[in-house]
Amino acid sequence: MSRTVIVGLAGLLGAVALFLFTATQHLAISAWPSVLFGPEEPGLDGIILQYGLLPRAGVAIIAGAALGLSGALLQQLLRNPIADPSTLGISAGAQLAIVVATLFFPQILDGNRTIVALSGAGAAAAIVFALGWRTSFEPVTMVVSGMLVGVTAVALSSALTLAQGEYLMSLVTWNGGSLSQQDWSVFNALSLELVVSLVFCALVMRPLVLLGLGDASAQSLGINLRGVRLAVAVIATALAGFVAANVGLIGFVGLAAAAFVRGCGIRKPTAVLALSPLAGALFLWICDGAVQAVSGATGETFPTGAVTALIGGPILLWLLPKVRAARPTTASHFIVRRIRFSKGISGLLAFLPVIILLAFFVGNDGQKWTLLSYADAAELSSLRWPRFLAAAGAGGLLALTGAILQRMTGNPMASPEVIGVSGGAGLGFAASLTFFPAGGPYSLVFGAALGGLAAMSIVLGLARRQNFPPEKLLLAGIAVSSLSSSVLAVLMAAGDQKAWQILAWIGGSASAATPATAVFLASASIFVLLAAMLMVRWLTLLPLGQATAHSLGVPIMSSRVLMLALCGLATGMASVLVGPLSFVGLIAPHIVVRAGFVGTKEHLVSSFVLGALIMGFADFGARTMTFPYELPLGLFAAMVGAPYLVWLVGRR
Repeated sequence: MSRTVIVGLAGLLGAVALFLFTATQHLAISAWPSVLFGPEEPGLDGIILQYGLLPRAGVAIIAGAALGLSGALLQQLLRNPIADPSTLGISAGAQLAIVVATLFFPQILDGNRTIVALSGAGAAAAIVFALGWRTSFEPVTMVVSGMLVGVTAVALSSALTLAQGEYLMSLVTWNGGSLSQQDWSVFNALSLELVVSLVFCALVMRPLVLLGLGDASAQSLGINLRGVRLAVAVIATALAGFVAANVGLIGFVGLAAAAFVRGCGIRKPTAVLALSPLAGALFLWICDGAVQAVSGATGETFPTGAVTALIGGPILLWLLPKVRAARPTTASHFIVRRIRFSKGISGLLAFLPVIILLAFFVGNDGQKWTLLSYADAAELSSLRWPRFLAAAGAGGLLALTGAILQRMTGNPMASPEVIGVSGGAGLGFAASLTFFPAGGPYSLVFGAALGGLAAMSIVLGLARRQNFPPEKLLLAGIAVSSLSSSVLAVLMAAGDQKAWQILAWIGGSASAATPATAVFLASASIFVLLAAMLMVRWLTLLPLGQATAHSLGVPIMSSRVLMLALCGLATGMASVLVGPLSFVGLIAPHIVVRAGFVGTKEHLVSSFVLGALIMGFADFGARTMTFPYELPLGLFAAMVGAPYLVWLVGRR
């Protein structure tokens, strides 16, 4: 008996055992025939079995098969082992469409949920494929584009939902991906959609396999490249949209299913495509069974989608070395005209009075925008200046950290948000809440700093050992961030006070800033800036290469340790206020370099100033854009930062 069959049978037995463990808590197996086939009305336990547990198991199997097939189709189409509806942003696009329809066009959503989800998934897929077209769908570029499109879609959907405060917990549930069922309707709908997709998949199987030979070989055999790619992309996108419409966001199932099949030694494309749906069904059923078993034993309810993402992050890290690196192109370079520092910094500071005017004299009462009088502004200043100062300090810290990391690693894609530092800070924050609940704010800052430093060390160590190019470093960081977000989602599902504190941190609001914390954060940002000025020589020489820097007297190991410690501390302090995602640490250093601040000292100082300006403006927008509800500070910045990065990928 082959290893694949043995592993498959073991997984099937495990899934069945988990299901029986949960089901028998409600009703003994001996009573099942009378409940399922008997003429009398079932009791409460019988109703739970017949209309809850059994449909849930069926939906887990069908949804897992659909996502497994979708991931296998995308991987074969793009010749990319990390392609998946999650990594390409397709599922997030479906989520955004559902959220928009739910909040603004509920009459359209009624009865047309699948069509709405398909439109969002299709739009996201179209953007990602358009961005990858110029590089012939090069694997890393496709996934980078998909991740950024997904981040943009998630930021927009989260902002729209949080703007309607009464929908806050529904967002947490939706993002988790719940498989709870009340009848067989979802199972019937998904089964029909999967069968239709399988029929179309069978029609394109042969030309899809021939695409694996290369474009030139496939075209010489009479394959219509555009037609086949469009057909396969539509089928894979539709499968992801079907699942998102019915059960929410279930991530990384397609990635895990195909990776499991190949890990069993199967390499033939047709076999991978045939077995991936089975592996996906088994994988999701096992995950959901484990979730129900743990929930029954502890009384806590966990989202199944968060558990699949817990596994997806490590799988993505494991697969990264197997992905073909991007081919260097001359289009990735741009000419920068150096600007005089005094002139450039004066131009940046010219925006400060405008932002202060907006922050202190402009308001929104929920009906219209108003310009406050001096007396009203003075009365409200005691509430507004602490949050403005704290937001500016956090923005300066993140942007400065991004500039340091980019110069230290010689990698333009490095930043605290991108390489997983903010995600690690979140885990450190949660650990402080768990083990030191009475530690106070300084304990949270210390925990977040240690978590960020640990995540940074893991990603940079992995990148150094595998010799990752800039794009793969981005993917490694996103994998660590996904893993961290999954852990936090599981912790939030408990619904206790700790869960609400984590949710508040993820939101990242400056409303909790007090005069003391604002002054502390602003002072800390100045301290970090001064410390960075002492490292200018190191940051100037390290990008020249380790051998050159060492020959010029740079202490390689100690300098890296000191800079990493400084970055971890700065990110921890900023993340407690801003939350896990803002992208200001990536976009601010990029913007100032393109503006002409190319010297090390000029780059650090201008990044700090621009980051402070961006987050100061973000606090104004987060506070007033959806009044009376407040948007998360980091989320509002991400709504601007992620589209900028999508544009940057399109240009480069």
